[in-house]
Amino acid sequence: MAKKGLLIVVSGFSGAGKGTLIRKLTEQHDHYVLSVSMTTRAPRAGEQDGREYFFSDVPRFTEMIDQNGFLEHAVYGGNHYGTPRAFVEEQLNAGKDVLLEIEVQGALQVKGRFPEALLIYVVTPSVEELRRRLEGRGTESKEVIEKRLKRAVDESDALEAYEYIVVNDDVTRCAEEIHGIVQGARCATARNKSFIEETRKALHEAFDH
Repeated sequence: MAKKGLLIVVSGFSGAGKGTLIRKLTEQHDHYVLSVSMTTRAPRAGEQDGREYFFSDVPRFTEMIDQNGFLEHAVYGGNHYGTPRAFVEEQLNAGKDVLLEIEVQGALQVKGRFPEALLIYVVTPSVEELRRRLEGRGTESKEVIEKRLKRAVDESDALEAYEYIVVNDDVTRCAEEIHGIVQGARCATARNKSFIEETRKALHEAFDH
């Protein structure tokens, strides 16, 4: 079967618990690797280069864009963010399943440049639960919460671009559901063409007399 890892893009409404799900997956299964993004924003207290982000200046970031060094990139809040291609390809070639936690815009870029990527979208059980989780954080103003809810409305128009939708009503259950999706994708014929050809050739050589 395919030894190369899978690229898994995880998106979702703000407050749906994407980060928690990804941490659960990486803690419970050692073949998952979380991709580290590059950004031009300044490091925050406690952040380390290569752990939270690869920190860069704008000229270097722009040079990488020109060299096709990103799977996706975008500008948020006046800062550049992108997924370095080399890091992802290195992990995939080592057989690791790489998780990308990115927004819809970036996910669609990745799918266009990396068609075999697996796109998963995380939602809450209901709109009411989405609002409750955002308000329950207690760290954001009413205006910010309303902006996040408005973004959820906009992103809902792109849900059909994703191959799977998962409902995060329980973190442990939902993480295992995502793991099951990934394991199923690993067995898909489209991702195992070399194995199929080798098996077919071996069978013909052994039994087709």
